[in-house]
Amino acid sequence: MNRIPIPIDISEYKMDELPEQEQALLTAAIDMTAHSYAPYSRFHVGAALLLENGEILRGCNQENAAFPAGLCAERTAIFAAGAEYPDVAPVALAIAARDTKGELTEEPVSPCGTCRQVLIETETRYHKKLRILLYGKKRVFVMDGISNLMPLSFTEF
Repeated sequence: MNRIPIPIDISEYKMDELPEQEQALLTAAIDMTAHSYAPYSRFHVGAALLLENGEILRGCNQENAAFPAGLCAERTAIFAAGAEYPDVAPVALAIAARDTKGELTEEPVSPCGTCRQVLIETETRYHKKLRILLYGKKRVFVMDGISNLMPLSFTEF
């Protein structure tokens, strides 16, 4: 047997160490947590997606009693961008969440597996890596490309 380590590259920042544009994107994601509809999990997630043209599309999770019918914050933002600006590549995605007590999470929250696959498809579609910012009150994780959250993913890009 041979063990093969798979490196990932995630940077850790304090919010105020980030460039102003990324702080604004994270703030938009934080603001979107207030628009979340999460009566079942009480876990409110917001996302903000920056496009190459400077537009910011926002999303938040929308739950449903029929659980597969709900949608995550990341996908609401990405799908809105695809509908409104199908030919404009996304540049960065910020994600923030509030816990079941309504407090912003202490640690960064990462996308679910389905959202990770959608992010892979988004990078494949536009042939560009997406900068991903995950907010937590203690720290912010930043990575260039979904492969840092989904190594060995099925993609041609």
